[in-house]
Amino acid sequence: MLPLAPLARAQALGVVVFATVGEVTGSLVWGVYHYRLHNLPLFIPPAHGIVYLSGLALTRVVGVRRLVAAAAAGSVGWGLAGLTVLPRLDVAGAIGVPLLCVFLWRSRARATYAAVFLVVAALELYGTSIGTWRWARTLPGLGIRDGNPPSGVASGYVWFDVMALLLAPALVAAGARLRRLVAAERHEADVAFERH
Repeated sequence: MLPLAPLARAQALGVVVFATVGEVTGSLVWGVYHYRLHNLPLFIPPAHGIVYLSGLALTRVVGVRRLVAAAAAGSVGWGLAGLTVLPRLDVAGAIGVPLLCVFLWRSRARATYAAVFLVVAALELYGTSIGTWRWARTLPGLGIRDGNPPSGVASGYVWFDVMALLLAPALVAAGARLRRLVAAERHEADVAFERH
């Protein structure tokens, strides 16, 4: 992560923090999905940062309009398929699709959200197909039918990204202030040492 700009590093680290909270809540506490061994594999939290950075990289090689169009068409198509032709009814996923589409339509970070959706969609389809994790048939406690994977799963990732993008500038500013304070303290210590 060192070649990245400080803001991108803070965003990726923020995604890891928020996604880890989401993973613990969604998998271990609520039971919306389960990993094969019914734990939270150690590679999962940092993998969320890699997913985010993959999305950022994709925004540099594919135009914004193409990314947003592909993500919007893919999510809406997947959501409709989950309500009509997929083997498992996916009402929960279809509920998440409009949220993703709002962010794709209204956000300044639409290209990032679109690219992350495309990365997440590929990972979710692959991960569930080989049995690394499995989504519950219904949302526990709510009874809302859910796909495996749900079409709206990327809306959860968008929340991780939104939170990280909102907090990253403050983290970078706090880091800069901390570095200035440490440098000032070090300078004062050096001056005091030279006087004695």
